[in-house]
Amino acid sequence: MNIDKFKHQHVEILNGIEELRRLARQGIAQSARTIAARVVSLSSVVRLHLAVEDRVLYPSVEATGDERLKSMSRSYQEEMDGIATAYLSFAARWHTAPQIEKDPEGFRASANVVLKQVFERMQRENREFYPAIEAAAVPA
Repeated sequence: MNIDKFKHQHVEILNGIEELRRLARQGIAQSARTIAARVVSLSSVVRLHLAVEDRVLYPSVEATGDERLKSMSRSYQEEMDGIATAYLSFAARWHTAPQIEKDPEGFRASANVVLKQVFERMQRENREFYPAIEAAAVPA
């Protein structure tokens, strides 16, 4: 299976997280409008990535005869449910400048938890899951 599109989306998501971190360091309240726009933009990529994983990646891996890979895929999918729910809640709360301006420290605390989970998950997929899929030559 060619997973280049998934890898590219990871790069977009990781870049989006880094951009939010940079903006937060500049000042959350002062950057609220740009932060809100970046949260909306990042959410588009995250939603697309989650949908394609659910519709293409996980079913393709599930269809293989490789029990180790199938088990890994199920584990990743189950774990992602919680991370996705947390991220989507984060995005729903922090997608407008007034909400961010009203509670910049709340945004910071929430972002530190949720974006760290997303970041760490992406890194694990890049390091473990995607190489395992490529090594097994999973058909699309």
